[in-house]
Amino acid sequence: MTPVALFGRINPEELILLALLILLLFGAKRIPDLARSLGRSIGEFKKGREEGERDAKEVAAKKQADAKGA
Repeated sequence: MTPVALFGRINPEELILLALLILLLFGAKRIPDLARSLGRSIGEFKKGREEGERDAKEVAAKKQADAKGA
């Protein structure tokens, strides 16, 4: 069974249980900080991915230009 199939079958009761577990583990005061950190991490990941894609396109364009010139 794939991980996507496992996550696709979470029902509302399980989500409530998961939220309560997170609340117990981290406490109400730390949850906003964790969410903020997660958001920043996702933003940094997206920015890095976009830079990598841009660099890959530049390299491909340079190789194509070199191939035409050779």
